[in-house]
Amino acid sequence: MVTSTELLAYLPSPPQGVWHVGPLALRAYALCIIVGIVVAIVWGDRRWVARGGEKGTVLDIAIWAVPFGLVGGRLYHVITDWSTYFGADGRPSDALKIWQGGLGIWGAVLLGGVGAWIGCRRRGIPLPALGDAIAPGIVLAQAIGRVGNWFNQELYGRATTVPWGLEIYERTDAAGRVDTLDGVSNGVVQQVVHPTFLYELVWNLLVVVLLVIVDRRFRIGHGRLFALYVAGYCAGRFWIELMRSDHATHILGIRVNSFTSALVFVGAVAYFVLATKGREAPEELQPHRADRATAAVGAGERSDSGVDHQTDASGVADPTDRGGSDVKGSRNE
Repeated sequence: MVTSTELLAYLPSPPQGVWHVGPLALRAYALCIIVGIVVAIVWGDRRWVARGGEKGTVLDIAIWAVPFGLVGGRLYHVITDWSTYFGADGRPSDALKIWQGGLGIWGAVLLGGVGAWIGCRRRGIPLPALGDAIAPGIVLAQAIGRVGNWFNQELYGRATTVPWGLEIYERTDAAGRVDTLDGVSNGVVQQVVHPTFLYELVWNLLVVVLLVIVDRRFRIGHGRLFALYVAGYCAGRFWIELMRSDHATHILGIRVNSFTSALVFVGAVAYFVLATKGREAPEELQPHRADRATAAVGAGERSDSGVDHQTDASGVADPTDRGGSDVKGSRNE
């Protein structure tokens, strides 16, 4: 080991990732996750409104999607790193300690999508359109979350001598015992490694820019922008994962996250190619369209003269109707 003063050319890690205020532990990792979620919700809601949806919709859906996503992310991490928690030297109770890090993005997206689907069903809006609105915000939230990995000194790659290599400090508690997670740096550099969390952060920001540009130029919808986000993220995660040296489960000699990235990438590209082209009309994003259209029709059919009148999508009576035509829907095809 060498002291940090001998390696000033390299990127330093934070001296600690947890601050104790009385009985309260402020964890940088958790704070980054929270900030990322808030940014995704606020930006996603603005994008949803710009597309014709109602303000506050994304927050309503997030009440379902965020808890599902956190559970899914943790489940994926525990399942793909089973031996760490349930192996011979593992401690099963640590599987519940989400504050120690360990959230798998694919599990978060999968179960988060289930939660979002429930919320969309309850509100009466299309899930694919919502996914397009929140996609840039989600990947930006992932970039913010990677800052938490920096504070935790985790998700780094192999040893390196490149100028942007990251110093990993030895951290100890007040008694001088090594405590990687809750300890404070003692100035000793254990190794210099590739900051793969930083590579992924930069890649995620590039995906954000790509999504915004594509969305503005081509106005795509029906879940295709969300699929582009998934494909773009997986493409970067695949090669970044190959640079990591930490313990991981392997499938056919390939790190499980690289394996998953490849499979999900193929699925996302297939969806992007095969899904409906164009973008949803603004009226399709309004909640419970069918219920409101039915109510409008019912109101239009009642008149003081006793003559039924057919209404259009706005609820205005159609004077040409004589009561024999089919009811018009609220959707403009």
